[in-house]
Amino acid sequence: MALAERVNKIKESPTLAVTAKAKAMRAQGIDVIGFGAGEPDFDTPDNIKQAAELAIKNGFTKYTPVGGIDQLKDAIIDRIKGDSGVSFERPEVMVSCGAKHALYNISQALFQEGDKVIIPAPCWVTYPDQVELSGSETVVISTTEETDFKPTAAQWKEAMASGAKAVILNSPCNPTGSVFTREELKELADLAVEHDVYIISDEIYGKIIYDDAEHVSVASFGEEAKKRTFLVDGVSKSYSMTGWRIGYVAGPQEVISAMNKLQSQSTSNPTSIAQMASIEALTGPQDSVKDMVSHFKERRDFMCERLNAMPGISCLKPRGAFYTFPNVSGLFGKSWDRWSINSSGDFSAFLLEHARVAVVAGDAFLAEGYVRLSYATSMENIRKGLDRLEEAVSKLS
Repeated sequence: MALAERVNKIKESPTLAVTAKAKAMRAQGIDVIGFGAGEPDFDTPDNIKQAAELAIKNGFTKYTPVGGIDQLKDAIIDRIKGDSGVSFERPEVMVSCGAKHALYNISQALFQEGDKVIIPAPCWVTYPDQVELSGSETVVISTTEETDFKPTAAQWKEAMASGAKAVILNSPCNPTGSVFTREELKELADLAVEHDVYIISDEIYGKIIYDDAEHVSVASFGEEAKKRTFLVDGVSKSYSMTGWRIGYVAGPQEVISAMNKLQSQSTSNPTSIAQMASIEALTGPQDSVKDMVSHFKERRDFMCERLNAMPGISCLKPRGAFYTFPNVSGLFGKSWDRWSINSSGDFSAFLLEHARVAVVAGDAFLAEGYVRLSYATSMENIRKGLDRLEEAVSKLS
């Protein structure tokens, strides 16, 4: 059967593929420790589940407006105003089936053949493929550990001078955990205004930050910056609601309207019950978020200390999200038994098949030489998985 060419141009999500493979191995009775999943291991808070139960009891189980109910839009508007100090109106807000869906809708409504989209790397695996599906060209800015995986001012300027239509920004970043400072974001906002470039600001990890890090939205730097920014967020990460599939975007009304039209012909509305639960998530008690972040910080500190003690591995301490992104290039050229490690893919395969530890290879994030480990799992699993990883590394020579 001849498939559409657009499908052949993209790949399956590597992070979901690793998680699925680990689950399949467990189903076969193989004890695998998974560091691949990008979802909190905590349960959805009870008050949010109770709101969903009430929605069902009250019969709120029918179609809703395509872009979300007004009550949820109002909760989103209030949450953004409270967190970032930026004001939006209902026609500037749209709810989708997860933040990934919101990003997809943006790319389909905004980009077309001949457009250029700037993506700093390392980056989330989905960004380049969504740009590819729109027929546009990706302009990759490669970053290094020396700048905490963030582009320099010179790199931003050079990329924008290429005639790019938009930048995809992720802060805190998946996979690196880097958090852009207020000064760095102000500089980016000024450049975007100067070059008339849109900023797609993926802020899904905005509440998961540590130490002295501050989450700042690039939309907060004045009206000119706001009218070029699409603020993307959702309830999946902060409220441990990955399966509820509620994401949202706030941005220029004309594009939001076009996105509503697209969604009306694809998924229609997000699930009615999940929308009511999300209202409670955004407006109810926020204690669960603080508690979750406290646990994540403890896990982060432990994982970074262990990884940095392993020969051939070095790891920057992330300031946000729930991933470490260690440099494993110091292991390249080493081998053991039938295994030769010459890439992050080799190392990931070695860990999965020999040590029964699932990680995601860095090339999936456009960053060869690294692997991503999620610490959104129990401390027991982290200890066990790192013990296995350390033992496997000790065999390489």
